Amino acid sequence: MDQKKIDRINELAHKAKAEGLTEEEKAEQTELRNEYRRAVTGNLAAQLEHTYIMTPDGKKRKVGKGR
Repeated sequence: MDQKKIDRINELAHKAKAEGLTEEEKAEQTELRNEYRRAVTGNLAAQLEHTYIMTPDGKKRKVGKGR
């Protein structure tokens, strides 16, 4: 997700607190937040696919989806 979209999420959050949002802005905010969540969870999943845990006996155990 690019910085412009993150800035827009923050802009809409500030406006929601200050004066409220129109229905179109609420829909935009929901879509942007969902896109942000997908990006974060995708990045985390990719990071976990390349992560290993070292056990006390010196073996490496891969951390992955569903473990």
